[in-house]
Amino acid sequence: MLNKFTSFIEAHLAGPMAKIANQRHLRAIRDGIIATLPLIIVGSFFLIIAFPPLPQDWGIYKFLSENAATVLLPYRMTMYIMSLYATFGIGASLAKTYNLDVVSGGILSTIAFLLTFVPVNIPAEAAEAAGTSGFVLPMANLGGGGMFVGIVTAIFAVEIYRLTDKSKFKITMPEQVPPAVARSFESLTPTLIVIVIISSITYYLGFDWHTAISKLISPLISATDTLPSVLLLVFLITFFWSFGIHGVSIIGSLARPLWLQILETNTTAAAAGQPLPNIAAEPFYQWFIWIGGSGCTIGLAILLAFTAKSKYGSKLGKAVIAPSIFNINEPVIFGVPIVLNPTLIIPFVVTPMICATIAWFATSLGWVSPVSITAPWTLPGPIGAYLATGGDWRAAVLNIILIGVSILVYYPFTKIYDKNELAKEHSLEQESSETETSNTTLVEQQG
Repeated sequence: MLNKFTSFIEAHLAGPMAKIANQRHLRAIRDGIIATLPLIIVGSFFLIIAFPPLPQDWGIYKFLSENAATVLLPYRMTMYIMSLYATFGIGASLAKTYNLDVVSGGILSTIAFLLTFVPVNIPAEAAEAAGTSGFVLPMANLGGGGMFVGIVTAIFAVEIYRLTDKSKFKITMPEQVPPAVARSFESLTPTLIVIVIISSITYYLGFDWHTAISKLISPLISATDTLPSVLLLVFLITFFWSFGIHGVSIIGSLARPLWLQILETNTTAAAAGQPLPNIAAEPFYQWFIWIGGSGCTIGLAILLAFTAKSKYGSKLGKAVIAPSIFNINEPVIFGVPIVLNPTLIIPFVVTPMICATIAWFATSLGWVSPVSITAPWTLPGPIGAYLATGGDWRAAVLNIILIGVSILVYYPFTKIYDKNELAKEHSLEQESSETETSNTTLVEQQG
């Protein structure tokens, strides 16, 4: 039965899913957004510095709170405008797949994105009070709110670049001209086309890119921040992993822009000292669902390391426990293996869904703060959960409780797995002993 189901998955799903994961535009979106993670991680930590998890009567807390606007400036120039950096990364990544100049692709994408903004003229009185003058950019849509506009404009700009390059509709310089100069002139034509088209749509036709695309994706964002959506995404990711298909690469490529927009809404609220409105940002998955890696396999690693009686299970558990603590679980997935293992696929899918449900209600009921920080994913679970929630110790406790849940759910299945491995080892030892006895008898007879 399992072989037939596996054959069906490989024939009808594995190929299409692999193609989706490797589709050049989706891959460019994934790589471009992932390239901004260092800025998101480092920038978001300034939220903790501005609002430290310390008693409010401490002097350091009062000092940081009074100077929060200044402390938050690195955050506002990194994570707060992450769509600007992501757009460059998406354009550069897409240009690379077409063998175009990477820097030109990134720059074209960035200017296309910026041309969707209408600068605001500050009144003289306000400008003088702010120490500035003239026009300013509305920064709100440079963050997660503008991510989908950045994706659309980046793809458009690079496709224009590709068409001009493919059709030779460009300025070509002699070979003697330095490569950097030649690339600049080759980019003139696509730059002109991109600027004319995007600026005409924005400024002369009066099209509001951000409002229009926001209305289109707002149902998706609302749906993503629900428990049924969380459970569906968790199921799909673990389902694909169960057959050796990298579930996060497929589902994450599609969901990450939505996750980032949800997270950015929370960080903006945190910076303004307001209640955090959303639950299901990506750090929620990392610290309350994927503890130890996809499938919440930290429980399986602990059980193998400390309770396995089979030699293979015990040695494997001791080998994978350290990576699992730091949320690296490929050794577990492929070493046990979980892939195509009818015994362990069940807890691999069910455990994170149970953890997701518990964490969702704990957060929605106010027992744990919503996530607002992107902590490095290789941190041990309780530490990462503490940091991701802005220093809420209850999040660390919840993470430990969920590790206990993982152990309980995996326990009976691990016992079955270990028993089977032990039987295999006894069988091999018996065969080896019988072979050795047979060889000894044969030698005696020949002697």
